Amino acid sequence: MPSVITSTRPDVVAFVEAAANRLTGGNRTEVIAFAMRWLLEQESRAGSLFGAHPGAAKIREDVDLTAPVLQDELDAETGKEIER
Repeated sequence: MPSVITSTRPDVVAFVEAAANRLTGGNRTEVIAFAMRWLLEQESRAGSLFGAHPGAAKIREDVDLTAPVLQDELDAETGKEIER
């Protein structure tokens, strides 16, 4: 695997230099790595996340999503244990 990537296109070089100065204090290698990580992350998150995107679920106004789900005390909390 190569350890050096060369680009001689002036627009690409200028873009990398500008991004490096703005984002990483001039570290060109880190800005390229940052861009590649971001691109790969965007690709991996393409599509629905099992309905977990804005507008996927409608919640009534009277529903409190932060309220406890279990109303009864758990056996571990009361000291009661189930014998098997």
